[in-house]
Amino acid sequence: MKLLGGMVLGVMLSPMLAGWGSAQEQQATPAGKTAVDGVTQTPPVVEKPNPLKRRLTDKERVQQQKDLKQELRGDFKTWLDQDVRWIITDTELQAFKHLTNDEEREQFIENFWQRRNPSPDSPENEYRDEIYARIAYANEHFAAGKPGWMTDRGHIYIAYGKPDDIDSHPSGGEYQRPQDEGGGSTAAFPFEVWHYRYIEGIGDNIDLEFVDTCQCGDYHYTIDRGEKDALKNTPNAGLTQSEENGQSEKKDRSQGGIEQLGGDAGFQQQQQNKQFDRLELSAKIMAPPVIKFQDMMEFMADSKILTGPPFLFDVRSDYVKVTNDTVIVPITIQVHNSDITFNTKDGVSVGKVNILGRVSNMTHKIVPNGTFEDTVEVSTPSELLDAKQKAASVYWKALPLRPGLYKIDIVIKDVNNPDHIGRWTRSINVPKFDDDTLAHSSLILADQMERVPSKEIGGGNFVIGNTRIRPRVAVNGAVSAPAKFSRAQSLNFWMQVYNLGIDEKSKQNSATINYQILNLATNKPVLDTQESSNKLNPNADQLTLAKSLPLARLDPGQYQLKIKINDAVTKQETEESAKFSVE
Repeated sequence: MKLLGGMVLGVMLSPMLAGWGSAQEQQATPAGKTAVDGVTQTPPVVEKPNPLKRRLTDKERVQQQKDLKQELRGDFKTWLDQDVRWIITDTELQAFKHLTNDEEREQFIENFWQRRNPSPDSPENEYRDEIYARIAYANEHFAAGKPGWMTDRGHIYIAYGKPDDIDSHPSGGEYQRPQDEGGGSTAAFPFEVWHYRYIEGIGDNIDLEFVDTCQCGDYHYTIDRGEKDALKNTPNAGLTQSEENGQSEKKDRSQGGIEQLGGDAGFQQQQQNKQFDRLELSAKIMAPPVIKFQDMMEFMADSKILTGPPFLFDVRSDYVKVTNDTVIVPITIQVHNSDITFNTKDGVSVGKVNILGRVSNMTHKIVPNGTFEDTVEVSTPSELLDAKQKAASVYWKALPLRPGLYKIDIVIKDVNNPDHIGRWTRSINVPKFDDDTLAHSSLILADQMERVPSKEIGGGNFVIGNTRIRPRVAVNGAVSAPAKFSRAQSLNFWMQVYNLGIDEKSKQNSATINYQILNLATNKPVLDTQESSNKLNPNADQLTLAKSLPLARLDPGQYQLKIKINDAVTKQETEESAKFSVE
């Protein structure tokens, strides 16, 4: 990735001054030459070492670094040591330290922010403004005998922004451990757990724990969840469940690896198996945020013209309610493998596609966590490449957004053919789900649908709630185009219903759900059935409808699935439909 553009480091050499003899000597014999038997001869030239090009000694190199540190003062030193301390990469840091004058440093700073500008064509830089706002917030809320930006909480807040949720225990006190920390009751130091639904380049559902062991307000980041145990070093106090039951001893906690949680041998082994994941998370979270695919950012601007053949791809967006203020918007991107350039080596054909997405509001401001970057790799044995190219690859990204109008820009690039670029731009209107209105999510038609293990609920690729569902994307990006299925497949469909009424006497819901599949050629239903909501989940105001229908008995053609909900309690109705074709 190109770090800085247009920077040239050079050394100015002073001209050598030559000595001159008397006028007579210059006329008789040219300078630097001798006359032997009347013949003028030139002596061999001995090059003198250039002091500016010779290798520096260790002492001179140390002195050079001292001089450089003295030069980095004032605003430049503040910018490097404080403003960008948690977001500058090691490569950028070393490059900045080797600059020789203020003009080069000013140009570097300008390039630094421009590289991170989510709207390169805008005179404003939302990212820069956001970083300085985060620094101000950290100084106001996290100071603890030192400025807030220097604390671990300040570090994480500046680098990754406000967490989606904070579990705060500012007074510590009695703490009931969850089972994955060993169970049992103990006393805890003040601590906080910050939860991020997603951090770019790190992953989904990230939990970061901060502990104030000094009880002075200086919460430090820890990967040992047992560090908040204030009774950890007190004999026979704050025991875990296995220690209370005599299955383990408290003195053996230190054998549990990086986390001293206690527990029997099986529990400790289980925690040891996860310690490398926690170490990896720690390394990633403490590193500066990485900006990938910066070369693709320029294609987000409308003025950039694609020079190569367009890279076509298909996109669909869906809406799933989380709260009244938050809606999950799954973005599904489909790339046809026949459009990907494959490189074959050692009998394996590999194609790669870089994906860059950006979500902005109507004022062109990038929303928090609104940029996503990823690489999709498609590999196959070379003898199966022809069959692989007849299929498609699907990428999925779930974005938490507030209700409102947004613009989504997506750019993809064929890694093995850099001029093969595709661009997609659409506006989306994220709906608002009011408490008193019967409503529903998107109706998703899927080629794959299955329940996930309890530990994967709410996270992972294509996972919504407790279901992994891979949407079927219409070809050529047409919004109204039907999703295509073969008769050998099943039609999987998924939809949630919100705000069902609850009867005051029975404390149950009472709605009728009608399912109908209509043959669009004959305009006659091939399926028409219904079920009652109180048979599915009688006491809930929200239902998840997940059904699977084999298509072997349907003739090839165009169909429409319609789901209609009639709520007898609130006297409201709602319906949704989706077209599909059977081949």
